[in-house]
Amino acid sequence: VISGTSCVNGKLYVAADTACLPPPKADGCTGYHYRGKNTSNKQMHAMRGTGHNKSDIDSVSKARVFIQQSHFADQKRSSKMRLISYRLAKNLEKMVDFYSQFNPSSLSIKQFIDFGLKANEQKSYQFLKKELPVRLANIMKEIHLLPDNLLKMPSVNLVNNWYTQSFNEMIEFEVDDGCTEQTLDKFCKILVKIRNRHSDVVQTMAQGVLELKDSHEIDLHTENSIQYFLDRFYMSRIGIRMLINQHTLLFGDHINSNNHHQHIGCIDPYCDVISVVKDAYENARFLCDQYYLTSPELEICKSIDADDEPIKIVYVPSHLAIVEHHKTDILPPLQVTIVKGKEDVCVKVSDQGGGIPRSLSERMFHYMYSTAPQPSKSDAHTIFNAIVFTILGYGYGLPISRLYARYLHGDLVLLPCDGFGTEAIIYLKALSNEANELLPIYNKMSTRFYKTTDHTIDWRSTCNHTPISQQQFTQTQ
Repeated sequence: VISGTSCVNGKLYVAADTACLPPPKADGCTGYHYRGKNTSNKQMHAMRGTGHNKSDIDSVSKARVFIQQSHFADQKRSSKMRLISYRLAKNLEKMVDFYSQFNPSSLSIKQFIDFGLKANEQKSYQFLKKELPVRLANIMKEIHLLPDNLLKMPSVNLVNNWYTQSFNEMIEFEVDDGCTEQTLDKFCKILVKIRNRHSDVVQTMAQGVLELKDSHEIDLHTENSIQYFLDRFYMSRIGIRMLINQHTLLFGDHINSNNHHQHIGCIDPYCDVISVVKDAYENARFLCDQYYLTSPELEICKSIDADDEPIKIVYVPSHLAIVEHHKTDILPPLQVTIVKGKEDVCVKVSDQGGGIPRSLSERMFHYMYSTAPQPSKSDAHTIFNAIVFTILGYGYGLPISRLYARYLHGDLVLLPCDGFGTEAIIYLKALSNEANELLPIYNKMSTRFYKTTDHTIDWRSTCNHTPISQQQFTQTQ
């Protein structure tokens, strides 16, 4: 059957309600005879008496039956495909609901290191094939609680599809009880695929927020919901990537090409804090030189350890805001103080960039606030501009840095001195067994935050006659 036609005995017939017969061979008829869906037997007998031979009429009948059967078969296949798609969607929804009931397992750096030293791929596989769907499902449930206008943004929809696809790929292993070499190899490759797919999640979600700002007015409730969600969403992403990176670095194909022999996966248990500070400074300096055409020098003031041993930390953020205050080629240096106490490793970065008003200190950690120009699509044509605007234009530098510090129960705080400069203090856990993952959990309390539009005002200030809520008060502490 091609384009609604059928070929019988070398003749072409139209597959329609009135499929035409071939011209009669006898002289008793000069036109076409039609048989619709409701043609009766009497009509067929009448047609047989008009000069058509019986074989032609029987062939048309058979062709019509064949066409109808093909049409019904196509309809049946189409209905079956729709039913399968519906069932898959419903099944996916049920699977997400099921896995979101479980809390993610929070691990410590010590657990990561201890497990990495033993490096048992089968145990890692057995853990991750259950843990990753739980972490994905928990945050996927919160994605669906976002304001409808934000969910309709193309970039947000793209991120949602990435998570759905990754969740589907992970639950395929959940029902697989086998632990063969082929399964382990496939699992590792899927993890790499998921990591690559999610590599641009931060920028894409940020673009979605910009799309919302450009197309809709954003009220206070929507802004609070977005801030609350993005903190949890990006923290979840950090935790998921930590698990994936550990497994793929320990058991992936490129393990033998890793030059960092002392690393355990992506963790360096003997990382020199001064080297980390200098590396972060050089990266920030490169961007400053390219974007501002100048950059400050680095001055490490102190490196104190109660045990007189080198201080070991894993992460320190960069600071870029100093340049815009001093519009000259001579910039005061960045001063870095590093201290290791009994509980915390503290890294204090001090600048003379003019500081910020104290009223804006918390706004600096808001995803919808930035002092740098917002990026446009035309600005991201080059790799450098894409990097610069990812760090500056989206306004995500400080909030993302704070999440990385808080991920292992540390913190990042700003102490501004308006008119002079700002101090940024990073707190990290000194003991690896206390550096536990901080992970978002989907539950009734988190759901209630998205749905509550009127946060109770239980504090009042005469300044600007603006009362504040308990949540706002807590954020300022």
